[in-house]
Amino acid sequence: MRALTDEFSLCVGAAQSSDADEGAFLAATATSMTNMMKDMTIGPAGDIDRDFVSMMVAHHQGAIDMAQAELRYGRNERLRRMAQEIIVTQQQEIAAMLMAIGQPLPPSVPAPDQVVSAEPNNSTPPTTGRSGQGALK
Repeated sequence: MRALTDEFSLCVGAAQSSDADEGAFLAATATSMTNMMKDMTIGPAGDIDRDFVSMMVAHHQGAIDMAQAELRYGRNERLRRMAQEIIVTQQQEIAAMLMAIGQPLPPSVPAPDQVVSAEPNNSTPPTTGRSGQGALK
């Protein structure tokens, strides 16, 4: 998995753009991918179901993080709506998987603010942390 993460980072790092939003988007998604791959690397719990949920929660959180980057920087309204749907459905699936193995749900966190500006390169995106998803205990 390390090689895949390194390869992804190199591809993103090699992208050249004069658009500040694109650079910020690429950096955000590279961070999402790196965090997802790191969080999916678990020590076995001795329970296949718990191991599956631990890896899938990290995978779903990666999708949420990437969808949030689309909402921050994307301009296509159809894709922005899809990103919103991804966030909702991935959160629902995380909750369902955690409940299936008797784990508590993650704490509720507010959605990241969406900065909307009349001029596309004029906004400073908010920063948000990851929701604390990681390997299950």
